[in-house]
Formats: sequence, structure tokens, C-alpha cells
Amino acid sequence: MLYYLFNYLDENFDLAGAGVFQYISFRSGLAIIISLLISMAFGKKFIQFLQKKQIGESVRDLGLEGQKEKQGTPTMGGVIIITCILIPALLLCELKNIYVILLIISTLWTGMLGFLDDYIKVFKKNKDGLSGKFKIVGQIGLGLIVGLVLFFHDAVVVRQYEGHAFSFNNGQEVSSHSKTHVTAEYVESMIVKKKTTINAADTYHDEKSTITTIPFFKDNELDYGNILPFLGKDYTWIVYVLVVIVVVTAVSNGANITDGIDGLAAGTSAIIGSTLGILAYVSGNTVFADYLNIMYLPNTGEIVIFSFAFVGACIGFLWYNSYPAKVFMGDTGSLCIGGIIAVIALAIRKELLIPILCGIFLVENLSVIMQVSYFKYTKKKYGEGKRIFKMSPLHHHYQKSGMHESKIVTRFWIVGVMLAIVALATLKLR
Repeated sequence: MLYYLFNYLDENFDLAGAGVFQYISFRSGLAIIISLLISMAFGKKFIQFLQKKQIGESVRDLGLEGQKEKQGTPTMGGVIIITCILIPALLLCELKNIYVILLIISTLWTGMLGFLDDYIKVFKKNKDGLSGKFKIVGQIGLGLIVGLVLFFHDAVVVRQYEGHAFSFNNGQEVSSHSKTHVTAEYVESMIVKKKTTINAADTYHDEKSTITTIPFFKDNELDYGNILPFLGKDYTWIVYVLVVIVVVTAVSNGANITDGIDGLAAGTSAIIGSTLGILAYVSGNTVFADYLNIMYLPNTGEIVIFSFAFVGACIGFLWYNSYPAKVFMGDTGSLCIGGIIAVIALAIRKELLIPILCGIFLVENLSVIMQVSYFKYTKKKYGEGKRIFKMSPLHHHYQKSGMHESKIVTRFWIVGVMLAIVALATLKLR
């Protein structure tokens, strides 16, 4: 809303300084500031409200040190995160942008899904919360919406280069460039070198595509349409939507499982969100996309603002959620942050980076799968179930080993930063 207001003032009244709202970098920085300020102003009052209404966490006895002290800690703090994301996004983003609309829908959808789970736990006194089947159905529903929109919407495009040669007005042809995606800057540099003119519109165009980025490969593009060629191009959307559903479900559940000790999910998500914001910025900027030789994605610049509002919300929530936590995010927050991360990664076509960038989520997920599978296998074979870890998810294993949870969280953050650096390095390491 502020974006439209200041654009109006700049265009009609030439108000000094109003033009700064055209810059994504300025609005991204402002998004973090507003998000942090809201968390400071709103977070404390919301926690007091939760305490007054006795909306507290019912902690299961897992035999972990310090667990009893957590009993009754206010939960459903994910409302703080959602509020601190949506307000800056509504104020600073271009609301007509399809990616912004999709991210807002994803935030509300997963937030409501998590809220239902927390509501059942707190108010219905059902410790199991929302049935796992209903959670999966909700995540599949979001994946279906996201996949269909990203596949069919006209504004979701990739800038494609039409050939491997430029035809200039003087009749000379140049074929010194082989990459699939080019930017206006490259065309202009060729014009300068050849001292001639060219119609840029005849050189590249924006088109619908199902390509994505494969990390560490030189020719780092995968077309989902080539995965099952026997289906034909008319059914590529089925493959793509299935991939989106898997990504949304996996990342959302991964964030949910990671939210087990104070500050772990929020801090890890802030690191991931910062990295995705950087990746969104270079993918939506013609200069950086050309320099890094990556695909240029028109209209994705607004994702940067949403990403940094997300980062500000996670950092602001850490103010209250760091050890010892004054509030838990609950499924309201954990399902939401996982859904947002998944949708941003899909929108900027970096979903194949998720196993690296979201490595903490992945390992936490795998530790549960391995523990459960091995226990069932050994119980069936030997009549007695055995465990790989002292407890799963993995962070509980370290707690059982005697490590303090604040140290576990700090070390997980350090690993998260290292994974983020590796993810960013894939821009050049191929």
C-alpha cells in the first residue's frame, strides 16, 4: 500500500524522496525494519494475552532435561510470525504481482492449517492435534494450487534466447554466445562491440517454461517436460504439479519436525530465508543474472521483499523464542515457515537446492524416518525394536547425550550458515 501511495506521489506531485520506493533493495531493508518493529510492539502484548487466556503448551514427558519447566509456556506464537510477514508485505510489495499473491495465500493457508492443529491441542485437550492425514491433505491442496498457478499463469515466465546467433542491422551474424538465457545488458554490450544496432525484441522473449536449476552442473537446467517424455507436452503439468506437492509437503513437515527446542526452527528459517532472498534478487535482476549466467526470471523481484519480511519475522520471533523461550511458535508457525520457504524456492526455480539449503530440515526428517523404520524392522525380525538414535528427531538425540539445548541450537545454526554458503556458491561453482 505504501508502494502504491509513494508511486502516486512521485508520479503526480514529484515528491522528493518518493521515488526511492521503486528500489527493491530499499523496500527489502524497510521490510525487515517494519517486521522487527511489529514483533517488538505486538509480540509482548500477544504473549501476555496468551498467558492471560492460559493458552499454554502441554509438554509430553520425554525424559529430557529442562522439559518440565516448559510446561504451560504460551504457544500459537506463529501468529506473531504471520503478522510480522503479512503487514510489511501488504505495505511494501506490488500486490498485483502473482508471486506476492501466491506467497500471501501460502502464508494464510499453512498458518490456518497449523492453527487448527494448535487449537485442537490447546482447547480440545487432544495432544495429538490435527490428524496427520488432514495435515497431508492440506499440504497437498496448497501444492496443487501453487503448482497449477506457477504452470499456467501468464506472468510466470522465463526469459528465453531465441537462437545462438545475433543478426545485426548491417547483415553481419555473430554466434559467439551459447547460453540459453540472456539479458538486455548482454545485447547492448554486443551492440557496442560491433558498432551497429539490433532490435532487442528480436533477440529474446519471455515464455512459459518448466525448466529449473540443477546445482553444480555447467549446463544447469532441467526441463520437467523431459522427465516423462512419453506423456507428451500436454501432460507436463502433471509431472510439475506432483513435484511441487512433494516439495511443499516435505519442507513444511521438515520445518514442523525441526521445531522442537527453543530457537531452532526460527533461527534456521531466518538463515534459509536470507539465502532465498539473495537468490531471488540475482534471479530477478538483469545485471546479476547476466553476470552469473543464470536464468533471468521477470517479475520475481517482489519476492525479495517478501523474503526479507519473512527473515525479519523470524529474527523478531527469536527475541521471545530464544532459550529460555517465552513463547512457542506451535504448528501455526512451523507449518507456515516451511510452506513459505518451499513456495519461494519453487518460484525462483531453485527447488533442487532445497536438500542443501534446507539440510537441517532434511536431516531432522530423515532421522525420524530412519528411527521409525529401523525400529519396526528390528521388532518384526527379532521381536524387539531397536533404535539408531537415542531419540528422534536428531536434536533430541543430542539432548539425550547430555548436550544443552542452547549449544545444540547454536551448532545447528552454524551448520545452517555453512549450507547457505554452499547454496550461494552453486551460482558460480559448476
